[in-house]
Amino acid sequence: MSDKEKQQRKEKRVVKVPSNGRGKDTTGRTKDSISTVSYIDELGHHDDNARLAPTMENTYQMGPYKRFPAKAATDILKDVLTSYLQEEKYEVEWSQKMTKTLCEVIRARMKELMIPRYKIVILVHIGQLTGQSMQISSRCLWDASNDTFASYSFKNSSLFGVATVYAVYFE
Repeated sequence: MSDKEKQQRKEKRVVKVPSNGRGKDTTGRTKDSISTVSYIDELGHHDDNARLAPTMENTYQMGPYKRFPAKAATDILKDVLTSYLQEEKYEVEWSQKMTKTLCEVIRARMKELMIPRYKIVILVHIGQLTGQSMQISSRCLWDASNDTFASYSFKNSSLFGVATVYAVYFE
């Protein structure tokens, strides 16, 4: 395709439409403004592999049928942290790998609860106990009537572990 043909196709795609409102220039006078509207009538090469979203019927469900069991989640966190960290000594490389492992184990245990329509976010922190203090905080957009969380802290002689599970209702 030649450059001239490409330019003609581009001009066909761009349509100039005068706007109803009047704009002001920097001198304070009003003048007519022109808006540019463009559209693409062909798929680009980057759109070939686009995933199609599945179409689902509306459920008109405004709240959960089954609430997220925070007590059961806390029990899972306690069980996992205690069983994995009980006899361990703190090491930097080990703790980086262990946080990922603990997140995967906790996620699998949470999925066994089969609570529908909740997004699960899991955070695990492992640190060395050397007499320091640490504060962990988080912020998010929250619906107090449907969203909840569970948290558990574990300590042994050389390390601490904090695991938090956020259950956010997905409407």
